[in-house]
Order: sequence, then structure tokens, then C-alpha cells
Amino acid sequence: MTERLNGVIRALETGRGIAFTTFIPAEIESAVTFAQSANDGVVFEMEHTPWDIRALREAMQFLLLRQRIAQAKSIACQMTPIVRIPPSGSEMNQWFAKQALDLGAYGIVWPRISTPEEAYNAVAACRYPRLPSAPLYEPAGLRGDAPMPAARYWGLGQQDYYKKADVWPLAPQGEVLTILMIEDTTAIHNIEEIVKRVPGIGVLLIGEGDLTQELGCPRDYENPELLRLMDHVLEVGKAHNIPVGHPHVNEGNVSQVVEQGYRFLMTFPKRDFSALHTGLQLAGRG
Repeated sequence: MTERLNGVIRALETGRGIAFTTFIPAEIESAVTFAQSANDGVVFEMEHTPWDIRALREAMQFLLLRQRIAQAKSIACQMTPIVRIPPSGSEMNQWFAKQALDLGAYGIVWPRISTPEEAYNAVAACRYPRLPSAPLYEPAGLRGDAPMPAARYWGLGQQDYYKKADVWPLAPQGEVLTILMIEDTTAIHNIEEIVKRVPGIGVLLIGEGDLTQELGCPRDYENPELLRLMDHVLEVGKAHNIPVGHPHVNEGNVSQVVEQGYRFLMTFPKRDFSALHTGLQLAGRG
């Protein structure tokens, strides 16, 4: 029970603390392809695609490669599934996260989190309820209880699943990663309040695309104001020991991204893993 099941958290806890993931669609072919990569995990993109819970379940099953599991001598899925859900933070939604976690997802990417209240809801939705007198009560859990599919996917009995189904790093043994997308100027204005007031945030993932839209420079990733805002998020993350994610890592910028201190790196989702391999070498893991 001391084994770390979430490969992304494992990477964040070891070596230089850098994890590698990528966005992929909830499709069998993509799952089969990326299950064989050297990523620590994948993020199933379901914000900008239809919410198809059956397709997600099937894709998650095809991440399970028996040979890799046997070679690792671990019950853990060797390609950690995380899900980006559709609702923006202002919708204060919970049920998309509940359904993904109940299938066995190891984390949730929450789009467009802009306020401490939205961040609190995101973390709370990933936790089971407990009494106010219990340790680590806040953020007070909101997740409904239906653990059977998730426990089976993790390879655990229900009671052992409960022991691990909490948010990291608030619960050191937790295997659930709550990833907040910071993708508007309101979020950046509130970023220090968000991290101070809401425990249990696993990663701050910058949403460059939405930010450039608001700044009036769509997809201009070299815009000086964009870079200034990103640097601020990175500084706050470092100050509070919260990994900060970069969503557009390629072979041309991976060295700079690692040097800057980003720790949750999303490489471009194609069958060329050159950026990932270079990044692993820079991270001392190649």
C-alpha cells in the first residue's frame, strides 16, 4: 500500500520533479499509441470534444498494457489517465469530475479557474466527504460514493482505494491530481489568493490559448504581455511549491521550458516523441 500508483505524481516527487504528459482524444487508437510512449501520463481532451463517457472508458482500458504492467511488477497502470472535463470554473460543476474519477481517472484538469471559490470547488469535487473534526477536512469533500469501477481499475479493494483516493499533495498518500487551468487575466490577478486559500492544488496549468485571445493576440505565444503573465504564475507556483504546467512543449522550446522551472510538461500529441525524449534527458531521466 506504500506504492505510488499515479505515475505523474511519482515523477513530480522524484529526481528534478518534472512530469511529462500530452493531450489525446478519448479514442482507442490514440490510447494504444500513447500507452507505448515514455510519457508519465496522458490527458484525455474532453473539454473541446463531445463528452462521451463510454469512449473514455474504452480508451482508458486500452492504456492498460499487460506486458508493461508485468515488467514494472506493479498493479499501477503504466500510463496514468487524467481527464480534462468540459465545464469552466465559473459553472461550479462537479458531476463531470465525479464520472471520470469513478471510472478510475487519476486526476482532473479543470478549465478556466479564475477565483479562490472556483478553485475550492474543483478540489472539493475530487474528495470524498468527511466530518469537520476529521484531519485534512478542507476543502470539504463533495464527491459521491461509487468506487467499484475505479477500485478495479487501480487494482485495489474498495477500502484500500478509499485510503488512496484523495488529493495530492494535501494528502501525501493521495493519488488524485487536481490540475487548475489558469487561462484568463482574472485568474492571474487572483493567483496568490487562490494558492493561499485553497489547499490540495496539484498543478497550475497555464492556458496560453485563452490568454492570448483575451490579450488580443491569438496564438502569439511570444507576446511580451503573455510571457510576463506566465512568468508571474510560475513565480507564485515556485513560491508555494506547486508545480506549474506548460501546455505547448515542443523540441524547439523544451530546453527553455525546463530551464525556466516548469514541471508539468505537455508535449505535442503526435507520434514523434523527440521533444519528450530530449526533455527526459534534460531532466536527468534519459
